[in-house]
Amino acid sequence: MWISLFRLRLFCCLLALLMVVALVINITQVEYLDHETVSATFVDSSGQFVSSQVTGVSRNPYCGYEHQTLSSRERMEEDSLLAALQWQVQVPDMGSVSFLKSSDPSSSYFVILNSAGFFRVGNQLEVLVHVHDFQGKPKKYGGDYLQARIHSPKLQAGAVGRVVDYQNGFYKAFFTLLWPGKVKVSISLVHPSEGIRVLQHLQEEKPDRVYFKSLFRSGRISETTECNVCLPGSLPLCNFTDLYTGEPWFCFKPKKLPCSSRINHFKGGYLKGLLTAAESAFFQSGVNIKMPINSSGPDWVTVIPRRIKDLVEFNLGSPKNVGPFLAVDQKHSILLRYRCHGPPIRFTTVFSSELHYVANELNGIVGGKNTVVAIAVWSHFSTFPLEVYIRRLRNIRRAVVQLLDRSPKTVIVIRTANAQELGPEVSLFNSDWYNFQLDSILRKMFSGVGVYLVDAWEMTLAHYLPHKLHPDEVIVKNQLDMFLSFVCPLET
Repeated sequence: MWISLFRLRLFCCLLALLMVVALVINITQVEYLDHETVSATFVDSSGQFVSSQVTGVSRNPYCGYEHQTLSSRERMEEDSLLAALQWQVQVPDMGSVSFLKSSDPSSSYFVILNSAGFFRVGNQLEVLVHVHDFQGKPKKYGGDYLQARIHSPKLQAGAVGRVVDYQNGFYKAFFTLLWPGKVKVSISLVHPSEGIRVLQHLQEEKPDRVYFKSLFRSGRISETTECNVCLPGSLPLCNFTDLYTGEPWFCFKPKKLPCSSRINHFKGGYLKGLLTAAESAFFQSGVNIKMPINSSGPDWVTVIPRRIKDLVEFNLGSPKNVGPFLAVDQKHSILLRYRCHGPPIRFTTVFSSELHYVANELNGIVGGKNTVVAIAVWSHFSTFPLEVYIRRLRNIRRAVVQLLDRSPKTVIVIRTANAQELGPEVSLFNSDWYNFQLDSILRKMFSGVGVYLVDAWEMTLAHYLPHKLHPDEVIVKNQLDMFLSFVCPLET
C-alpha cells in the first residue's frame, strides 16, 4: 500500500516539475518576443536597425585603418559604432543554403496585432511579420532587411516603423499613429538574410568594386592610372593624401610623368562578375529585392481624433552635377555656393583643382548669423568598409565644432541618406542596406553637436512615390521646406 502511495507522490512531483519547466519556457518565449531582449536587433524611428547589445567586433583590416592614430575617445567611439551596426545574420554555412531555402516575400505574411481594437492618435501599432522560404516553410533564423511604413494616400501622410528582429523568422514592426483616419500598413523585404551575407562579404572583401582613375598630362604626353583610398601591390604610387585632414588618396604613378601632372579625377567603372550563380539568385528583381510582404488579414486600421524667382545663377563653365556653382539674389542679399566633396566621388570628371574636402572648406568659412552651411556626404562611400566613412565624418565633425565654436550663430544643416530603387547590380554597390549603415553612423556621430538634420531617409521611406537615388520633385520640396524651417524659423 505504502509503495503505491510513494509511487503516486513521486509521479505527482515529476509532473509538477515538468509543469514548472514548461511554464518557465513559455514565460521566456513571451519575454523574448514582447520585451526586446538583448539578442534582438531593432530599428529606431528613422527606420534604422539598431543592436541592443554592444560587443567587440572582429573586422578585416583595410588599408591600415586599424592602425590609425586615434585618441582613446575616438577609438571607443569607432568600436561602439561598428558594434552597434553589426548585423546579426545567423545563417548556416552559405554553401548549404539554396535559393529555395532563402526568404520568400510572397510566402511570408504580416498580421496587425489587435486589428479590431480602437486606436487613437499617439497610440502604438504593432505588426507581427513571419518570414517563410520558397518551399513555404517558416524560417528559423533572422537577418532579413525589412522596411516598414504606414501611410494614408488621400491625406498624403506617411511614417516609418521600428523593426525588431527576433532571430527566429519572426519580426515585429512598431508604429506611432500620428494622424487620424484610415492608415495602411506596408512591409517590404529589401534583401533576404542570405543576400545580406553576400553584401557583407563584398563590403569587407571587395571595397574596390568601384574604381577610379586620374589623367596625368604634360605637353603632348598623357597617361591614365587607377586611383583609390588604397591600392594593392608594390607598384610606385602618387600620394595625394590631404595634408590637413589626413584623408588618404593614392594613384599608381605614371611611367613617364611626375605626380604633379595630375589634372583630373573620374569614375573608372564598376567591377563585373562579383557573384556566383548561387549568390545571384538572392538578388532578383521582382522576386526578392524590395518586394512587398502581404497581410494575412486586414492591412489597415482606423485612427480617431519651388523655385526662387530672384535667384540668378552665374555660369562658371562647371561640369553638370560637379560644380562649383554660384548664384546670387541681390534683392534679398543671398549668395549661394555649391561644390562637390573630395574623393571618393563617382562623378564622370572632376578637375584635380576642384577636389576640395568638406572639412577644409568649413575651416575657410568665417561664419555668423547670416551664414548657412548644408552638407550631404554618404552615397559615394557605400562600397567601402565603414571605417572609411567614420574617418571622413570625424574630420568633418571636428571642423563643424571649430566653426560653431568661433561663430556660434552659424546654421549647419546635414542631409541624411535616402532610399533608392534597387536592381540586381545596383544592390551590390548602393544597396539601401549599405546606405542605412552610413546614415546610422552619421546620426550617431553628429548627435549633440548642434547641427540640424534634414531626414531624407524617413521622407523617402514614408512617401508613396517609388524610391529613387535622386528623389522626385515633391520629395525634394519637402526637404527644402524642412531646410528652410531651420534657416528661417517662425517667430513665436
